[in-house]
Amino acid sequence: MSKVEIYTWKTCPYCIRAKKLFDTKGVKYTEYDITGDDAARAKMVERTGGPRTVPQIFINGQHCGGCDDLHALDALGKLDELLNE
Repeated sequence: MSKVEIYTWKTCPYCIRAKKLFDTKGVKYTEYDITGDDAARAKMVERTGGPRTVPQIFINGQHCGGCDDLHALDALGKLDELLNE
């Protein structure tokens, strides 16, 4: 089973949309709510190599990008491959 991590902000519609996709697929994930936490955001930026927006998604330690990137992977049929590694 894949290790899925997602950095979120409480009221972010993109975060909610990304989590909903995982929920629909029955994927368990670890959520890091960084709402208003500058230190947590800095840690996330260090992991992403630059992107500061949320959500930021990692599957098996690999940075997959944000919500639009996640949905693009799903549309190409590549998300399920990543989740089944």
